Amino acid sequence: MSRNSKSVLIFAFTFLLHATAFAQIISPPKWDIQFEKKDLKVGDETKIIFNADIPKDWYIYSNDFDPDLGPMLTELNVDKSSGIEFIGELKAINPKSKYDEIWEGEVTYFEVSGAFEQKVRITKREISLVGNLGYQMCTDVTGQCIPFEEDIDISLTAGSNGVLEAVGAEDGLPLADDIDEETQADQDKIQEQSGERSFINLDDDEDQSGLLGFMFVAFLAGLAALLTPCVFPMIPMTVTFFTGRSKSRISGIRNAAIYGFSIIAIYTIAGTAVAAIQGPEFANWLSTHWVPNVFFFLVFIFFAFAFLGMFELTLPSGFVNKIDAKADKGGLTGIFFMAFTLVLVSFSCTGPIVGSILIKAAGGDFITPIAGMFAFSLAFAIPFTLFAIFPEWLNSLPKSGGWLNSVKVVLGFLELALAFKFLSVADQVYHWGLLDRDIYIAIWIVIFALLGFYLLGKIRTKHDSPLDYISVPRMMLAISTFVFVVYLIPGLWGAPLKALSGYLPPMATHDFNITENRGVTATSENQLDDIPKYADFLHFPHGIQGYFDYEQALAAAKRSGKPLFIDFTGHGCVNCREMEARVWSEAPVLQRLKEDFVMVALYIDERFELPEAEWFTSEYDGKVKKTIGKQNADFQITRFNNNAQPYYVILDHNEELLIRPKAYDTSVQNFVEFLDEAKEEFQRR
Repeated sequence: MSRNSKSVLIFAFTFLLHATAFAQIISPPKWDIQFEKKDLKVGDETKIIFNADIPKDWYIYSNDFDPDLGPMLTELNVDKSSGIEFIGELKAINPKSKYDEIWEGEVTYFEVSGAFEQKVRITKREISLVGNLGYQMCTDVTGQCIPFEEDIDISLTAGSNGVLEAVGAEDGLPLADDIDEETQADQDKIQEQSGERSFINLDDDEDQSGLLGFMFVAFLAGLAALLTPCVFPMIPMTVTFFTGRSKSRISGIRNAAIYGFSIIAIYTIAGTAVAAIQGPEFANWLSTHWVPNVFFFLVFIFFAFAFLGMFELTLPSGFVNKIDAKADKGGLTGIFFMAFTLVLVSFSCTGPIVGSILIKAAGGDFITPIAGMFAFSLAFAIPFTLFAIFPEWLNSLPKSGGWLNSVKVVLGFLELALAFKFLSVADQVYHWGLLDRDIYIAIWIVIFALLGFYLLGKIRTKHDSPLDYISVPRMMLAISTFVFVVYLIPGLWGAPLKALSGYLPPMATHDFNITENRGVTATSENQLDDIPKYADFLHFPHGIQGYFDYEQALAAAKRSGKPLFIDFTGHGCVNCREMEARVWSEAPVLQRLKEDFVMVALYIDERFELPEAEWFTSEYDGKVKKTIGKQNADFQITRFNNNAQPYYVILDHNEELLIRPKAYDTSVQNFVEFLDEAKEEFQRR
């Protein structure tokens, strides 16, 4: 996010940001819980509405995306209930959606305000419900994530007149009709904001810039589509259709404008149709379920084989001929069907591009696919409209031929490479083990190497013309392709390839990672002298050896004579994963973590329930902590007055701080200095 503040304000903001990151308990959202309606009788159905007022610059994850993706989903946990029957699951009301490159999947979330609803049936006059609403709140400003629980303790009575009566003003559930006008207005505003989640907020700079950026990419895709072999030959056809058709210059311009508008309308209507049927659940299904991903994989493979010359792509001739016959009738109808013919005939080449736009747009927003298709069709329609107005321009165009087939073949290689992204998504979500990271990288290396040789003329396909010499643009494209191949090669041995982190399978799927054995695990001093608890389901990245229980790690630190490094982390903490990928993977940091410290990772969202003998009641909130995550979170709060992740603490053997704890910071140099200063302080004590 760009800021135009003066240097002194930036410095002050940075100082305050770091101060709050290290010594502040972040407050959770303010929740308002209501029944949807007040007049209820036994047997009636209603909804419990959960409205959240979320702090500025923070967001909470919704619950309508793949639970195995990573982030913690919002869920309703019921300890005990009476007089109330639950119908279905907790449902998010119009959350935002985005593709998260760290998690490599679609996530849904709420900013500013959020709303959930739980459908219920009243079964008795006496109603009670005890439980909590578990969720995760994160911010991109400081890169922190915090799991929270909102306690629920409802005690109500359905009166004989059918009106719910609260039992105790303090513990009872607020009822919609009991809220004063000012509070009701606030809640209406929250609900209105929540309801607008399915639209792009043009008043929001970030959303607006994101939409404009998406439209710009779609516009460029439309320009690129003009160079495809299915579209380029349609330009002479367009000129032929309009030459001599108009009685005057004005009518010619009018006809051309109608032609261009028809092209835009046809494509935009397709985007509107997608927008009408999609939503957060559809977007999640589209981006993570194996059926659409395998389908898109096969479609891209099909187009790739066609572009490489295996067969010709044509629509059924009877269908195209019928549409073309309509175009011959003349008048406005003829112009429209001429545009329709162009769209149909060119779809063999534009289909994959259009599909990519719609897939990218599948995020629950109504306007995004419409805007994307409008921008694409605008770029697509402008040249045809201009050629319809000025048919004499046709003489200045390069003749179609071998260069168009080269464009087609290059597109075929790109389609082939991108196809495996869809297969990879399905493979990761369903744990098929078909496309691990190293296999994926090997496939891309081969594909792009073949593309480079093709550009140099070393490989020829079925419809290629003889290549007497290599043009400078083609040579530059070949050089860029081989540079990309060279960049990919170290990835076979575990190089992180950070520029492609959103396109490659996660590092955990890599079968052979030489970076995990960089000379630091071979010596006995780097081996753990005790079997870590919970190591069967909790792990460190990059081959780091460590513990997952604080007491066990502290004892190991005392035996080894090394300081204790505490990593407060979480399974659903995206910035924790980013720190591990961008900072911990660097050799100066990784070597220090492996050699100079005893490591302990304390997962604050781990739901493994401990034996009852290990439970304890928190001094902070008076609640019984039963799981590994709850106990670790309580330890972070009570000991370090902090509840956000990632959070890095380094202690001596007396459990005293060696250096000020560190939060999210992707500077490798800053992290190295953090580790070195802690080690030096430990040696002085």
